[in-house]
Amino acid sequence: MAHVADTDHLGGLQQGSRTILDHYQSQVRTRRIYTAISIVVFLIVLGASLDFANSANSGKFFERLPYLFDFMKHFVPDSPLEIFRAMFDLPSPYADGSIKYDYVSDRVYITDTFYIPNFFYQLAITVNVAIVSTIIGATGAFVLCFFASTNLVGAGATRWFVRRVMEILRAFPEIVIAGLLAAILSIGPISAMIAVSIHTIGALGKLFFEVVENADMKPDEGLRASGASWLERVRFAILPQVMPNFVSYTLLRLEINVRASTIIGAVGGGGIGEVFSLAIGRDHAAKTYAIIILLLITVVCVDQFSAWLRRRMIGKQSFEFGRGAA
Repeated sequence: MAHVADTDHLGGLQQGSRTILDHYQSQVRTRRIYTAISIVVFLIVLGASLDFANSANSGKFFERLPYLFDFMKHFVPDSPLEIFRAMFDLPSPYADGSIKYDYVSDRVYITDTFYIPNFFYQLAITVNVAIVSTIIGATGAFVLCFFASTNLVGAGATRWFVRRVMEILRAFPEIVIAGLLAAILSIGPISAMIAVSIHTIGALGKLFFEVVENADMKPDEGLRASGASWLERVRFAILPQVMPNFVSYTLLRLEINVRASTIIGAVGGGGIGEVFSLAIGRDHAAKTYAIIILLLITVVCVDQFSAWLRRRMIGKQSFEFGRGAA
């Protein structure tokens, strides 16, 4: 009888396992069908979008596609050394009286003999706009993020209002805000700085309050039980946990703001973006490539500086973890 009972029990287990396996396989087949349908729908939408873009482009998009790199092939300087001369405002042997080869007149003189190459001066303006905008934006986001966090202020009117303010600040791209400010403050670095700062407050504010909401609340509960004020709880319970992420996001935003300041400069915000727009519009190949090289070097330097600063502030041990396994 015991043998029969064991056999029935094993049979029941096998039948239950088979039922689970059949159910799992049925779910896998259903998921694959949904995935295939999604891919087909995506391809149809993509094809329709490309057809619409081609129509909006006067039907020349696909016809001109084989000539995509023709501009780069013909847009070359007379000599590779011309890029170096344009970068450092040196006299050109190809000078013919036109502004295309007139690099010397662009020099920014500090004294009667010492000068800063124009592109370096303009790049300094762009980087300065990005740095100041990041400082202003990060400060504003830091102040607002704690009032937007559910675990610190609840789900009341304060949190709702602050989040809506952040959404409004980041709703429009920097270039749109700069265009609006240009009508009031005229074009220039000030408009670019305000535009980038406004967008940075909204973008960083969202990242900051999400970090705060993911913080461990046990230290906060301990301080609350001991009678600490709201500011003391934020200072001693939340801030030590979130500062490494705050620093990381701020440095990332600095890299983004360097690019944003360049783009705004191309539409009248001053800096390297403005001279880049003029150079490429006037078919000045040497100047264009010199600016591109400077921008690439700047982005790499900002990235390396950000990594170095993070290591200094967060600690090298955070970067060494797992390196041995790799």
